[in-house]
Amino acid sequence: MGSCDKLEPFPQNTVGHQYTTAADSISANIAEGFGRYGKKDKIKYYRYAQGSMYESFNWTEQARVRKLITEEQYLYILGELKKLPIAINSLIKWTNNNLTI
Repeated sequence: MGSCDKLEPFPQNTVGHQYTTAADSISANIAEGFGRYGKKDKIKYYRYAQGSMYESFNWTEQARVRKLITEEQYLYILGELKKLPIAINSLIKWTNNNLTI
């Protein structure tokens, strides 16, 4: 979406901020999970990342419907987001199968 700052006030305060927060939260929760000691704690944060990922799917669609992003931007963002479910699920599975604590 480029920058939320470039939007008019209403879409910036609705879609823009929510979208940015959800997208930023994906990597922040993965990082938080990496920093945790126990397996259950790590997985909890990875699941939070999943929730933020699905929220980002929603905001991507909202941004497209409200014509806040171009079709080209929409397709690019959607393509990148579609990579995440497998990656995050793999991280959860690996953590669950390989950590004992």
